[in-house]
Amino acid sequence: MRVLRRGDVGADVAEIRSLLTAVNMLPPASDTTANDTTHTPGDQQFDAVVEEAVRTFQQHRGLMTDGVVGPATYRALRGASFHLGSRPLAYMMSAQVHGDDVFALQERLTELGYDAGRPDGVFGPRTEAALRNFQRDYGLVIDGICGPGTVRALRQLSPRASGGRPVLLREQEEVRKAGPRLRGKRIVIDPGHGGEDPGIEVHGVREADIAWDLARRLEGRMAATGMDALISRGPDQTPSEADRAAFANEASADMLLSLHCDYNTSPRAQGVASFHFGTGNGTTSTVGELLAGFIQRELVARTDLIDCRTHPRTWELLRLTRCPAVRVEIGYLTNQEDRSRMADPHFRDVVAEGLLVAVKRLYLLGENDQPTGTFTFADVLRHELTKQ
Repeated sequence: MRVLRRGDVGADVAEIRSLLTAVNMLPPASDTTANDTTHTPGDQQFDAVVEEAVRTFQQHRGLMTDGVVGPATYRALRGASFHLGSRPLAYMMSAQVHGDDVFALQERLTELGYDAGRPDGVFGPRTEAALRNFQRDYGLVIDGICGPGTVRALRQLSPRASGGRPVLLREQEEVRKAGPRLRGKRIVIDPGHGGEDPGIEVHGVREADIAWDLARRLEGRMAATGMDALISRGPDQTPSEADRAAFANEASADMLLSLHCDYNTSPRAQGVASFHFGTGNGTTSTVGELLAGFIQRELVARTDLIDCRTHPRTWELLRLTRCPAVRVEIGYLTNQEDRSRMADPHFRDVVAEGLLVAVKRLYLLGENDQPTGTFTFADVLRHELTKQ
């Protein structure tokens, strides 16, 4: 569908209004258009009320809060209309099924002890494998399809205890098993934008160029530690977020770091923020959240960037990447001070070192660690050469 924003009219807008009403973000059209004096039916107008409802929905779902209905927001709105049992669920390679019903299935399987991965609302091969295991254990037809019989069994078999963070335990155990050394670990470095998409551009400073240069500096440092560092795009390429996630998945990456700068209509906005997968309702990539925290602390301690903290988001790159993924917004190019910092090659060296140290801290899991901001590239190399 086309991108919809305030001022648009038509049947597509009517569908958006209907979806917003279904998730209690918008009252029925008759309640919002009593004073409508135009000749266009009120339920086909994308007005200020609809824009505010879209913003509220986006905020609740960890989407970009811009009040515009693009592909990601439309997909989330459509997915929110489904509940577990409202349709059959199955894994389809060509067009994966997504929605709140898939999310509920993943949560229920996880509570029952089956490894469906972190709940992300996408019916992928890991969810199918967990569902088949459940069907086998409970004497159901093992077809990998969540139909009425499977839904009935899932509802009858309520877990004896709920709560806790089983996904956290699994993800932390994977990090622990990987060991503290960086050597052999595969990381995808994702410089934002690129090619015909420069990203933010202010006074000749382009986000795509900054991200590319920073990615190359980080790649060199990681290669020196023995890591297998891969860059997601070439200098003249502009892959989509889905393509970047697919690149990381096909490479069987251990983690992904996406590098960006930020912007704001106010020139006073400045600082660094990190984002990990999370729905805002407690479901999160726990290792991604942990890595985002390390990155924030290291960069704030090493630079004079303001701490804009870590945040959960359901952006496509974070949602589709199977490994822990973090997007870092390093400074606002619309802020003169931040822009001057990012244009300085020495500053980018400091940022690259901070990112590397944050990754090392993740794998150390608190052992043989040093105070934030004091761990150097030389220290990391020494750790790699020392038996651990």
